[in-house]
Formats: sequence, C-alpha cells, structure tokens
Amino acid sequence: MGAISLRKVVKRYGSGATANQVIHGVDAEVNEGEFVVIVGPSGCGKSTLLRMVAGLEEISGGEISIAGRVVNQLEPAERDIAMVFQNYALYPHMTVFENMAYGLKIAKVPMAEIRQRVDKAAAILELGPFLARRPRELSGGQRQRVAMGRAIVRQPAVFLFDEPLSNLDAKLRAQTRLEIQKLHRELGITSLFVTHDQVEAMTLAERMIVMNAGRMEQIGTPDEVYHRPATTFVAAFIGSPPMNLLRGQGQGTGFQSGGQLLSLTAPVPRAGELVLGIRPEHVELGNDTAAGGWPVRVQALEMLGAERLVYGTLGETLFTARLDATAPHPAIGDVVNIAARPEHMHWFDAATSMRVGA
Repeated sequence: MGAISLRKVVKRYGSGATANQVIHGVDAEVNEGEFVVIVGPSGCGKSTLLRMVAGLEEISGGEISIAGRVVNQLEPAERDIAMVFQNYALYPHMTVFENMAYGLKIAKVPMAEIRQRVDKAAAILELGPFLARRPRELSGGQRQRVAMGRAIVRQPAVFLFDEPLSNLDAKLRAQTRLEIQKLHRELGITSLFVTHDQVEAMTLAERMIVMNAGRMEQIGTPDEVYHRPATTFVAAFIGSPPMNLLRGQGQGTGFQSGGQLLSLTAPVPRAGELVLGIRPEHVELGNDTAAGGWPVRVQALEMLGAERLVYGTLGETLFTARLDATAPHPAIGDVVNIAARPEHMHWFDAATSMRVGA
C-alpha cells in the first residue's frame, strides 16, 4: 500500500501565452489506506487530476509521489496502481474469469496463483457464480463489480476510481456504494475516487477534496466540509438543497440584505460586506424562536416523503427551509417569519468568498 502526495500539481494544454491552464497548483496528501473522494461539477478538473496520478495525462508542473516514490516520469504500468473506469472497459469476447485474469496473464503470473487471486476477488464481490459468463450476460452492476475485481487481483498500492457508478441506476448506485465501502474495509488499499455526485462523496469518503475550476477549494472529512465550508462555492455545492446565501452589509447585530434590515441575536464577525449562509434544515420557521424574525413570502412547497421543502423570497433572494413532513407548514402566498441560531450561521467574505470567523 502507498500514500499519495500531490505538491503544487499543475496541468496546462499548449504553451506560451496561449496555454490553457486547467489545474492550478493542487496540494494534497492522501494517507496510506485512506479513501479520498475528489468531487466537483463537470469540467472542474477532477478527472484530469486523477489521470495525472494514473500517468494517463502528463504533468505540467509540480510533483506526484506514490508510496514515497516520485512518479512524474513513470509509465502507468510502473506506478503500481489499478484503475476502475466509468465504462467498465471489459473484453466482450472473454468470460468474467478471463477478464479478471487478463492483466495477470500478461504479467506472466503462474496460473495457480491467477486462479487463487481471481477466486478470492470473486468471493469478495460475490461473482463466483458468474465466472464462466461473458459481459453481455451480466447486469450493469455485475459488470462494474467485474471491473473492480480485475483491479483487486492486481494487488496494487493504489486504487483509482473514475466515476465508476455514473452508468448505474439509482438503486444499483446505492447498492454498489455499499459494496465499495465493504471492499475498502476488507482490503484497506489507498483509494482515490472521482465523482460529481455529492451523495457518493459524502457517503464514501473518509476525506474529500472539493474542486472548482481546477482549484482545490477545501479538503476535509465530510462532516468538516458540510458543517464548516471554507468558501461560498463549497457551501452552495455540498448539500441538497444547497445552503441559503445572502449578500449584504453587516454592522453589530444588524445585517442589511436585499432591502431588508435583518436583526441578529449575535454580532457579525466583522463589519463590512459579507455573505451570510444558513442551511435549509437550520431555518426556524413560524415558531416562538422565529417570532420577530425575518419576513419570507412563500412561493412554493415540495413534499418529499419524510420532509417538506418551503421555498420563499427574503427581500430579493430565494430562500429555502426544510421541515419535518409532520410539522405544520405555511400555504403558498403566506408571509412567515424565519430565524436561525447564531451557531448555525456561516459568514463569508463577499470579495474573496472565503470563510470569516469560527
């Protein structure tokens, strides 16, 4: 097994004044045996970063090391990694056994050891009954497990997953997430997993890297990223529905936003132009705590089983509250008071988007 170290990693296409830089000096350390998820919107550079670790993309600057060895100039086959792709990349004319064994046969591993490794991986992934089948005879979830099995038999230092669940339906994605968690607990191999799906990121990651436009916005545990977002981008990207963000001027216990003066129960962290963030589940609506709070006109309601989303406008800003489905709720067109406790308020610098205060 091996740790992964990214030091000021840069990727650019082209050269000179016309060069297009897509990765901007990423610094991160992935500990040995850790499962780290790289998450971000499409086009943010997460797959490019993973492909540089794999050696499928050349690095333009900085340094990548795996298990203490700098791999900038090494070919993918020399990096002791195994990669699982979005599209499975299985050989259609080969059986499941042959697909899983192919890399070992090329490496001239003795057949007895190949069979032992394949049988062990098949047992872990519950693929034993399917070893004689071909990919066309398998479901999407089974094909993805074959792709993971092919990586397992390699016994690499590092697993790299490039959006491996994107082709599965919602039920299979949830099932396969559990299988990947189980796999990591059993094998303990250092893993980098790329996804644009924040649910995958939050449920799989021991730590997560949030990417935006080729830059690392934050690295931390899912709990840290959700409860203490480092920037307004992270605050808005992580969480569904996203955090409410209000831009305005703060002074003392007052916050002027969208033509409304909002009274606070605790002073703002500093005077000046700020962004106030509040998670929908922390919005207190229409109860005693919210009495004398901020007026919101209800625009829409969504019933989502165990919870209800209330959408309204606070001045000129769309605002969302999440309520228990059994709790009393307003009607469309009502004006209700809302509030939030100081410990649930997040403050950001309006110019830099960086977190302000504790």
